[in-house]
Amino acid sequence: MNSAVLRSVMAVSLAGATGRLGWWTVNDAPIGIFDSGVGGLTVARAVSALLPRESIRYIGDTAHSPYGPKPIADVRRYALEVLDTLVDEGVKMLVIACNTASAAMLRDARERYDVPVVEVIGPAVRTAISTTRNGRIGVIGTAGTIGSGVYQDMLGVNANLNLFAQACPRFVEFVEAGITDSPEVLAVAESYLAPLRHAGVDTLVLGCTHYPFLEGAISYVMGADVSLVSSDTETAKDVYRQLVSRDLLAGPDARARRDYEATGDSAHEFLELAHRLMGREVRSVTLVQTGVIDLPR
Repeated sequence: MNSAVLRSVMAVSLAGATGRLGWWTVNDAPIGIFDSGVGGLTVARAVSALLPRESIRYIGDTAHSPYGPKPIADVRRYALEVLDTLVDEGVKMLVIACNTASAAMLRDARERYDVPVVEVIGPAVRTAISTTRNGRIGVIGTAGTIGSGVYQDMLGVNANLNLFAQACPRFVEFVEAGITDSPEVLAVAESYLAPLRHAGVDTLVLGCTHYPFLEGAISYVMGADVSLVSSDTETAKDVYRQLVSRDLLAGPDARARRDYEATGDSAHEFLELAHRLMGREVRSVTLVQTGVIDLPR
């Protein structure tokens, strides 16, 4: 679909969804960013730094966090409910800022919505391939992401690469509790990352958007010679490329808005954790109830 047709389709979709967006406002519509909790705020921050004129609408699905240990079918349903909400709110692009959700329902999302869909796995994989010097790449992620085999599949097509994957389920628990620099974090990191150190990886993909909050501990354990690839900055670059190629950049006079929503029971808890992790970047958060959809399992 060429950019002119896409913009026409999006204009009709956005106008129908919101009742107030017209043809001329499509480019100034927000980018919708979704994660299972606060981890995707790293992606939102990276997108804002790269595209300061773009408005962002963020939803953290804290009602169902964490996604990592949940069945893929449940993750798929939860994620599509949130994405439906963002599309109904009139976003011009969807960013799945969650590796587990990307692995569970990326194809569904791209078939379901008329707006462009960006995810966090592909950009990180491409950067890891171009970064590694010895062809030995490590990936850490939730049990759901690692168990899906998505990184193994994407990196396995290159016979010159050796991939070593490690699930690190407690990392998300630490971040969601606001614990990023304790001795316990360092001890758990030592345990999780020991196999990757012994494997001699020279590049490590942080396969969860929560993990950049633990980058200090991860870098310390892996050592200065191991390059860390974080999906937040690489995804932001992909968002930029998609907006430019589809002629969807916000106009020069656009006034950027940053709106944050959560599906849990307490806006205060989300806001308090966001402040602890990111300072005062997130000033307020609104609770939102997603719809209920039935999907074939």
